[in-house]
Amino acid sequence: MAKLFEPLTIRSKTSRNRIWIAPMCQYSCEDQDGIPNQWHLVHLGSRALGGAGLVMTEATAIRPDGRISPWDTGIWNDEQVEAWKETTAFIKNAGALAAIQLAHAGRKASIYREWSGSGAIQEADGGWQPVSSTDEGFPQYNTPRELTTEEVRELVQEWATAAKRSVEAGFDVIEIHAAHGYLVHQFLSPITNQRTDEFGGSKVNRAKFLVDIVKAMRQEIGDEIPVIVRFSATDYREDGFTVADCAEVAKWCEEAGADLFDISSGGIV
Repeated sequence: MAKLFEPLTIRSKTSRNRIWIAPMCQYSCEDQDGIPNQWHLVHLGSRALGGAGLVMTEATAIRPDGRISPWDTGIWNDEQVEAWKETTAFIKNAGALAAIQLAHAGRKASIYREWSGSGAIQEADGGWQPVSSTDEGFPQYNTPRELTTEEVRELVQEWATAAKRSVEAGFDVIEIHAAHGYLVHQFLSPITNQRTDEFGGSKVNRAKFLVDIVKAMRQEIGDEIPVIVRFSATDYREDGFTVADCAEVAKWCEEAGADLFDISSGGIV
């Protein structure tokens, strides 16, 4: 137990203890513009005041169609960057590290928050068609469009750009959301990745999207900012992503520039 209260240094950043606040979706951008507001400041800032060593944002979309819901935060434009600065400054003034989870929901995008409805939001109602590694939809969600090879490459760069924006916004640590059945996980899992291009087929190819993201982010932000990858270590199916797969892919991510792995499970089916 005492270890929890010891500092932890990763690259140039030191957390005052090892009690870290994990991402929690708030669905509270009432203008549906991805801009964080006072809700996010209070939610995250209070955890820093409470003594946590690191406080991480909810899954923050790298582009509009990557949001789980229209009420999610984003970091795809300058206005969002400016809005995040108030929250990151508060967190750091309270003695904690400010971390952001960069995400794209893939085929699990465009859904209602629980208190506004249920299931998928149709395009006619303000939703959008999701994109994914596949054109097979998640049950009761909108049917996705399969990304082209060039679009996948563009997404890699968008992740790197989002990382650069995150540093500009004052974040100390960046996490890549590669878990819970969202876009990166959709590429990692053989259940949802049946592609025949360079991003599908073998385990190496299925991991290429993630590994390329880590490399591109590290090139964009330099060596001082810690990069975390959040994995679902198992799909709980024999034909899915396994603990052994996760360990191997994590090693490839480490070689590409990742520093730490945040292990969860499930979400692909």
